[in-house]
Amino acid sequence: MRRPADPAAMTAWAFWLTAASHGELRSEPLPLPGPDEARMRTLYTAVSRGTESRVFRGEVPPSQYQAMRAPFQQGEFPAPVKYGYCNVGIVEAGPATLQGKIMFCLYPHQDRYVVPAAALTPIPTSIPPGRAVLAANLETALNVLWDAAPHLGDQISVIGAGVVGCLIARLAGKLPGCRVQLIDSDPGKATIAALMGVAFAVPEQAADEQDLLIHVSGSPAGLATALGLAGFEATVVEASWFGTQPVSLALGENFHAKRLCIRSSQVGQVATAQRSRWTHQRRMAMVMNLLDDPALDALISGDRRFADLPQVMAELSQDVTGVLCQRIIYS
Repeated sequence: MRRPADPAAMTAWAFWLTAASHGELRSEPLPLPGPDEARMRTLYTAVSRGTESRVFRGEVPPSQYQAMRAPFQQGEFPAPVKYGYCNVGIVEAGPATLQGKIMFCLYPHQDRYVVPAAALTPIPTSIPPGRAVLAANLETALNVLWDAAPHLGDQISVIGAGVVGCLIARLAGKLPGCRVQLIDSDPGKATIAALMGVAFAVPEQAADEQDLLIHVSGSPAGLATALGLAGFEATVVEASWFGTQPVSLALGENFHAKRLCIRSSQVGQVATAQRSRWTHQRRMAMVMNLLDDPALDALISGDRRFADLPQVMAELSQDVTGVLCQRIIYS
């Protein structure tokens, strides 16, 4: 992948989904940045496993093609499409005040790219750049908790110990008086729950009569678990995206008699209670502050090379046990 010295002739390499469950690296010309743009050299990306796996398998419902577009997506669902939104890079060219700075951008898996400077979020020097790939998932976790609106002293259950679930549990566990349990069908997730500073339980042993339940497992069984553990007039926040997967619920059980509330949370819109004051930019700036937490490093399962991303995506889409955040390195 040697690149010519002339910036006008630069070539970028990007990961494209070319058909359901098949991807490849493609080259494309890299334009010169305009007056308010920056050329970025990627240091790291991360695979957002829940959403990106469904996209990779071709599980985006046609009704959601527009709603599920990533900010810098190219192509159309189901394929070919360039997708992703967890990119950490360094400014190679652009406004003088930004050159050489490390930034986060909601950009797909690509080794170099040009974007509006306004689309970049500075990463504080106190945060290791490699940790910053968690920013998009942490933004989701923050928005979920805004939607959930927990009260001090609540008993909170988070069902699904993936990256987003662990991040939600970590944030919720810092609320005064709240008791948080992270629930997953994999007993091995007890270790990561301890690192996040919260209790762990498999579904069969989880405490019930919960005040607030947040479901992020992406499975119908997980949502059923949330309903089964809810206390009277409790709220269940559904933060999973099921794609084309149908979900059947036993609404004749706890849901009806206990007057439960199910509400959705999706990161594309700032949570309702904050929306009149918080922009997406302000929300992402808060995320950068929240990333200043070394405990979050435990959520990164390891590094794979960008050159191997087609194979990595195929592996991750098959639900590889034990992998949380898969970081991709560029060099």
